[in-house]
Amino acid sequence: MNMKRTFLLPGMALFLCGCIPQAEKYNRPSLPAPSVWPQGASSQPESPSAPEAASLNWQDYFTDSKLRSVIELALANNRDLRMAALNIERVQALYQIQSAQRNPTVMGALSGQGYRVPANLSGNDAPRTVAQYTASPAVVAWELDLFGRVRSLKAAALEHFLATQQARSAAQIALVGAVANTYLTMAGDQENLRLAQETLANQQAVYALIQRTRDAGMASDLEVSQAQSQMEAARVDIARYSGFISLDENALDLLAGAPVPADLRPAGGLGSVATLRDITAGVPSDVLLRRPDILMAEHQLQAAYANIGAARAAYFPRISLTGGVGFVSSELQNLFTYNTRTWTFTPQATLPIFDSGVRKANYKIAQTDRDLAVAGYEKAIQAAFREVSDSLSLRTRLLEQQEAQQALVRSLEQSYRLSEARYQAGIDSYLNVLVAQRSLYGAQQGLVSLRLARLTNLVTLYKALGGGT
Repeated sequence: MNMKRTFLLPGMALFLCGCIPQAEKYNRPSLPAPSVWPQGASSQPESPSAPEAASLNWQDYFTDSKLRSVIELALANNRDLRMAALNIERVQALYQIQSAQRNPTVMGALSGQGYRVPANLSGNDAPRTVAQYTASPAVVAWELDLFGRVRSLKAAALEHFLATQQARSAAQIALVGAVANTYLTMAGDQENLRLAQETLANQQAVYALIQRTRDAGMASDLEVSQAQSQMEAARVDIARYSGFISLDENALDLLAGAPVPADLRPAGGLGSVATLRDITAGVPSDVLLRRPDILMAEHQLQAAYANIGAARAAYFPRISLTGGVGFVSSELQNLFTYNTRTWTFTPQATLPIFDSGVRKANYKIAQTDRDLAVAGYEKAIQAAFREVSDSLSLRTRLLEQQEAQQALVRSLEQSYRLSEARYQAGIDSYLNVLVAQRSLYGAQQGLVSLRLARLTNLVTLYKALGGGT
């Protein structure tokens, strides 16, 4: 019989150990993106000495003083960024709570109890009242974390805290970029409004001239009507861009979290905004792994690994110690005397033997959460790679388009001047002047759009490369 027990106990231990999942160590997944930027996405900056985006603070990248003041206003007042900061404080408190679980808990307790014993149970055929008072100035509860359950939960809480810090950095980068893009959009709309106002002024002068020549019998009603149509089209554009500027002001106020003073808003169009710094793209593996959103995804992945450790620890016994010292007395006035001293010590070890697969299911959930975190981490890297590649591709192409558009505007300005001179000389009709003027106006608007697109692309590239903190 003793021989059977000798083999039975080790056999049960081996059986239980065989049911326990193996420990998993965190390994960063390989970069799910190419090691170089794709062809057509030139990573070479215009300046050979351009720094990397991650080495530049936003104050160094956005050199316009007004824009920097608006960004500072947004960083101080934006509610989304404030919520991100408060979320950090919340998760930090949760981490402190989880970290405290590794230490013993000491409490004090004072209680009193009274109850009536009926006559048939009192032992002397008379009812009696029993009172008991207890004072426990030191009650200690402590879980011995021999198998890493509490330690794993603490590690998971720490990773969640670090993830929220990176989320706050990502929110700040997004906010800086949104403020800059809105500011530039307002400047572009202001420039388009200025073009429309100049066009209206020119058309009003031309309209008045054609009316006089028509009254003198040297122009037709058709030419008057054509000049008026061009003048009214300019009025429509003025109303349209005025509305856009109002919307831009509302958007900028919302991002800033407070009304932006009029002296900080752009004035004079895109030409009044200082040029943005040039930056280099660097190596994908270095750039992508520094972005706050990817760092946040990696911390979430590490937290998922820590939760696996906590789920694995459920297969081991959970050992806790509870004890206390104090006083117990049936009389309150004698509660704290020497003879009423008492103490308790209650060690406890629990291990579920049959739980209908709950521990196994929890471990499977933890593994699935880990796989989801891996997929989220890889997706964040792939999305970042595409964002940088798109911005790099547009950087060169938009510059080429802008230079070609500028040449087109210069050519159409010459055509407009020649058409106007030929009309005044009586060689051509006003229709040719109208066509030339419309073409020039459209080309000027296109140039403003390209300049705005190039500037906003530079802002997007700066964000995508991990700058902005």
